[in-house]
Amino acid sequence: MENAQPFPAPLVRTINLSRQYNMGASVIRAVDNVSVEIARGEFVALLGASGSGKSTLLHLLAGLDRPTSGSIEVAGRELGQLSAQELARYRRHTVGMVFQSFNLVPSMTLEENVELPMLFAEVDRQERRTRARQALERVGLAARMRHRPSEISGGEQQRASLARALVNEPVLLLADEPTGNLDSRTGEEIMSLIREFNQTLQMTVLLVTHEAPLADRFARRVLQMGDGKLIAPQVTSVASEAAQ
Repeated sequence: MENAQPFPAPLVRTINLSRQYNMGASVIRAVDNVSVEIARGEFVALLGASGSGKSTLLHLLAGLDRPTSGSIEVAGRELGQLSAQELARYRRHTVGMVFQSFNLVPSMTLEENVELPMLFAEVDRQERRTRARQALERVGLAARMRHRPSEISGGEQQRASLARALVNEPVLLLADEPTGNLDSRTGEEIMSLIREFNQTLQMTVLLVTHEAPLADRFARRVLQMGDGKLIAPQVTSVASEAAQ
């Protein structure tokens, strides 16, 4: 099989990843020896109760926290070896994040909020404006771009948050309980948008949620965490996925 084509490398790979916190004499193992692979273009849901470690794992993948031990590789880069400046660039260009709390700046319009990541990335002003408007149009908010967060609904705020996460065209979208502050109908609309971007833009998605029906309906693969460990099989081979 000398001429066989190699399977594509996963976008995300963690090996024996751990994050511990010292609380007095106690050691909290928020993420405990987690190994997992996520293929490019995959939609993975991470289930778990509060305190199971899923948000800590998400923050490690986002470069917002550093591991205590183990390795974490995203798009071919070992995050544990990056400087603070390199991690900032990684967060600007490789990863988009959506949170349960929308994290929009109240004094800014939706257009200005969506422009923020590009401002930090030193994108030209006119290009910022064009791309922000395109992102807001993509999530159905073209008529709301001059509004401030207090002037729109929670679902519209989450759509704006999603537009902001997408505006720098990240390869990895990390969504931390994105429907947690929304009613079920609005939450499904947000999840449908995320799935659409996953399918049309080939954007890899990792969704953190405690809602099993939501995960089963929208994700291609579901993992579960408990006490900092993956309860589901810890390594899903990208090669096996590609062979299916």
